Amino acid sequence: MATSQMTLLKRHASALILAVVATTTSVSAADLNALIWCDHADPALLKPFEDANGIKVNVKEFEGTGAGLAIVDQSQPGYWDIMVIDSIDIPRGVEKGLFEALPEDQLPLGDLFAEVTMDGSTKVDGKRYGITEKFGYNTISYNNSKVDPADMQSLDALLGDKYKGRIALYDYYLPVIGMAALAIGKKTAELTEADLPAIKEILLKMKANSKLVGDVVQSQTAIATGEADILIGGGEWVTAGLAKENPALDFSIPREGAILWSQSLAMFSASKNKEMALKFIQYVMSPEGQARLATSSCYWGMPANKTAALDDAQRKTLRFDEQAEFLKRAQPYPAPNADLDKKMQDLWTAMLQAQ
Repeated sequence: MATSQMTLLKRHASALILAVVATTTSVSAADLNALIWCDHADPALLKPFEDANGIKVNVKEFEGTGAGLAIVDQSQPGYWDIMVIDSIDIPRGVEKGLFEALPEDQLPLGDLFAEVTMDGSTKVDGKRYGITEKFGYNTISYNNSKVDPADMQSLDALLGDKYKGRIALYDYYLPVIGMAALAIGKKTAELTEADLPAIKEILLKMKANSKLVGDVVQSQTAIATGEADILIGGGEWVTAGLAKENPALDFSIPREGAILWSQSLAMFSASKNKEMALKFIQYVMSPEGQARLATSSCYWGMPANKTAALDDAQRKTLRFDEQAEFLKRAQPYPAPNADLDKKMQDLWTAMLQAQ
């Protein structure tokens, strides 16, 4: 497993988020400064835009919305132009007055998968402040040469004894609690405190069957090296980039569903280079930009634009033609209020400490 692949999707490991101080060195006014996730640091994505516009895109990676917003708070006003952010967190930036409304008539909104436009979060008071660029699922990743793929079509297979000791559990409470909710027939958007005891039972069964509970690197390494044959909480972001190295690694969207993640681009209202910032967003959302982002060396994911210029092999690896059915069964990340979120974190801690 390549080092770059072992670090993919660091943004999901929120428990490992470190506050980072942004370095605001002097750069050319023509440059574009972007707060990004690691998939946007790939030269294959950035260089075509830089060459076409004669500028440099200065990027700084961060992990998790909280860390990204902390960088903004510690930076000179107007330093940043673009930010990559969880779609569901767009309103947080809008509330802080950080983001500029985007011109919808200059964006390919009609080409996006309708299910991932995320209008409920990317639009605030009727104005669009973010556009979904990439999405995927927290679901089941597995080695199809070691397990029965038919078993991976239901979350029930993770709860019995058949694969006990052959499972890795992704250590991030929100998506895995969401998967546990699906296992008991609950919708993630409707979870209440009353659902937590039943969810805890599912989590404890998952933990009892797991060989390890690990962060992104640990869980990915486990399935890539054969230490585990199944990863609960994985998805295309784990397996797609490794398909050439190990075609047996795959993912499923079980009949109960999966947890949908999506990431968006936003423009800072204080940007000093808004025209170029908009051009960058338009480039990333173009068929060519979408294909390069979807297959980034850091991690793969589904392009939000259905016209992404992927080749046949890339489409097959991402299971592009199956997305319509996958999206029907996908549910959003749980979005608990502060009180329920604390109870969910306490539940997760109790599960981790269970013997």
